[in-house]
Amino acid sequence: MRFRGVAVVVVLATACSGAGPDVSATAERVAPIGAADVWAPRPGTTWQWQLTGEIDLSFAVDMYDVDLFEVPNETIEDLHADGRVVICYFSAGSVEEWRPDAALFIPDVVGDPLNGWPGERWLDVRRLDMLAPILEGRLDLALAKGCDGVEPDNVDGFSNSTGFDLQPSDQLAFNRWLATAAHERDLSIGLKNDLGQVSDLVDAFDWVLVEQCIEFDECGGVKDFVSAGKAAFAAEYGGPSLAACDAAAQSSLSLIFKAPDLSAATAVCE
Repeated sequence: MRFRGVAVVVVLATACSGAGPDVSATAERVAPIGAADVWAPRPGTTWQWQLTGEIDLSFAVDMYDVDLFEVPNETIEDLHADGRVVICYFSAGSVEEWRPDAALFIPDVVGDPLNGWPGERWLDVRRLDMLAPILEGRLDLALAKGCDGVEPDNVDGFSNSTGFDLQPSDQLAFNRWLATAAHERDLSIGLKNDLGQVSDLVDAFDWVLVEQCIEFDECGGVKDFVSAGKAAFAAEYGGPSLAACDAAAQSSLSLIFKAPDLSAATAVCE
């Protein structure tokens, strides 16, 4: 996670108040998954990412990524009726004090604050004995609400200052457990930002989502997903640029430009 849900206002050149952006008609449409299937998007799949505010349903894209706890069931139903796949976001590697299940995380598994994120702390992902029941509850909630898949955030704690001595092997074990638990529920699951472990996790996850990989010259980390025929969803913060669009095309990224608050405003490469 680099940006998510902060109170920052950025006006994008193509932000819209009502209609969605004009998405290229060359992208192949992806139908909602069946009850016993796991959604496996291909490179070029189009998407919209909105974690704050009332969901704008007007974007002509294949997939919507929305907040698990905040999205109303009716919104998911409306998106499905429009032929959209719905992915539900939640944080798997941190506890956010405002979530309805926050009290279930005992102090032993709660670590240091996430820098710049008041009210949010890292979790000790080695303690699956304590974390699994809570996270399984979130996956069950996603299933009950009709989500087609999940976007678990903060699955790269081993490379951050968490307050725990997390090793790369600890993170791999946790992330693989998450993928297995999602697939047991026929939920698609994406790998979020953990680019240092892509080669070890590409077979376990159905797609990858990265933030600012163009800005920080990290997009090479998604090549294993693209080579495997799996979508690489990318978000850059700010307005579109020719350089970013060219880089996305070269890496077969599904690129969108967002404001840091991840509200509805979105721009795409033309």
